[in-house]
Amino acid sequence: MTAKRYALTPQMARYDDFVDRGETRWVPYLMYHHRADYRSDVVNTDRLGFRLSHGPAGTASVVDAPTGGPVNLLAGSSTAFGVGAASDAAAIPSRLWTRYATSAPWLNLGVRGYCSTQEMMLYLLHREMLPPVGHIVILSGLNNLALAGLPRSLQGDYGAFFFSGEYYQQMEELRARHRKPRRAGRFGLGERKAAAQPPTADETPVGLDERLAVAVERTALDLERWKLLAAASGTRISFALQPLATWVREAPAPEETELFAELDRKESTFWQLFGDIAPAEVGRRYAEGIAQACAKSDVAFLDLNPLVAQAAAPGQWLFVDRAHFTDDGYDLVSRLLATGLGLS
Repeated sequence: MTAKRYALTPQMARYDDFVDRGETRWVPYLMYHHRADYRSDVVNTDRLGFRLSHGPAGTASVVDAPTGGPVNLLAGSSTAFGVGAASDAAAIPSRLWTRYATSAPWLNLGVRGYCSTQEMMLYLLHREMLPPVGHIVILSGLNNLALAGLPRSLQGDYGAFFFSGEYYQQMEELRARHRKPRRAGRFGLGERKAAAQPPTADETPVGLDERLAVAVERTALDLERWKLLAAASGTRISFALQPLATWVREAPAPEETELFAELDRKESTFWQLFGDIAPAEVGRRYAEGIAQACAKSDVAFLDLNPLVAQAAAPGQWLFVDRAHFTDDGYDLVSRLLATGLGLS
């Protein structure tokens, strides 16, 4: 299927198996979560689907959190989870715990494909399982901006989410099965159509300005919710805008050029979801909006894109695809998070 991808990044075969749609766990409130108790030489999860973190004394996770002191959390979606890392030990929480911010354990609260509301809800639903939490770093942003470009009919009152098209289709089919035929009355209504679709609102394409505004608004709202959740315990909240390869540098490394080209030939969904937002100028505008939202909520903000661009060596191979890192890339991001946010 992807010869170059599996040759250069053999760990991606494990990630492809890990996210097999036939094995998706559909869960209440969150829609979906990772496969639980997954075991491999690359990815391992606990009984609730959280990835294991490696520390000086062994492994830990949300289910098996260390006792006897506070812990820190890395929240977010697939980059926080560590897609592309060759092992659990190479993902950001493990790198922080073992190298760059070693004063307390770091647990992985990342889930692939989540928007900011799902990221916040994930913490809400599991916070009682955790020991005291000193710091939560939210490494996120890309999914909100990608989802803000979906048709307005999929946005709803709560924002869009991945698989939303399938969700609404399945719910309409379920509703149709429960509809009861109506007897014709004096108004001649008769039996309504069983599979009628809900009326569609304005389906003109979402412009870039609107897309940026929607993504910033959704992120700002969830940052306020994070702050409310953290206030009672005194937990510190920080937000880091995750890097996108096209926001970091114009010329990819040689390995990245080969990988990106192969993914594009295989009809990657990248350009469908991210094409309009791929230019670096869009990333800068988005970062400005998120920075203002963070300031309003008194949340520390870090745009990793220019920092990665400045810290990377010329031609250094950082990305396995345009949104996820190699082990070297994750190590670099971990260091930048620790220095930029004052982690210890």
